[in-house]
Amino acid sequence: MSTFNVPKREEVSEGNQAIFDNLEKALGFVPNLYATYAHSENALGNYLALSGAKTSLNAKQKEVVNLAVSQVNNCSYCLAAHTAIGKMNGFTEAQILELRAGEASFDSKLDALAKFAKNITENRGATDEEVVTEFLNAGWTKENLVDTIVLVGDKTISNYLHRTTDVPVDFPAVQSLETVQL
Repeated sequence: MSTFNVPKREEVSEGNQAIFDNLEKALGFVPNLYATYAHSENALGNYLALSGAKTSLNAKQKEVVNLAVSQVNNCSYCLAAHTAIGKMNGFTEAQILELRAGEASFDSKLDALAKFAKNITENRGATDEEVVTEFLNAGWTKENLVDTIVLVGDKTISNYLHRTTDVPVDFPAVQSLETVQL
């Protein structure tokens, strides 16, 4: 059981209260993991700025990376959240399971992205040369490569925060990949 509480609005700083209010307006609730960032005066705002920053990847492509990275890092919170977001971005349940496994048989360009995200995360940045070559040969640019690495870092931060704090997951739970036939 976690020793970390999910702070309520009245338990966080004024600046974080304003962010909670904005999240409540935008999402209808403050996700537990975002609230956990608010244990710090600055972390929630900094994280939201990073995750909302301009990128060459569109929302659907970002979910490819988020799902592959969260699976490698075994983050139940981020897998649940990004499964829900992936569905909102048009992925089917079967496609999401593939993306979590670091593949996308349904789209060769997304397949190269998923493989790159999985490989860089598994190897902690020491990406296999052939994976980089396949990524670039699939039509991705060097800008996309850099933006993907930034997104891997972004998602890893949240994965690590949840793995350390183990706050309750407030998105529908997802199946373990080991129990699914791909």
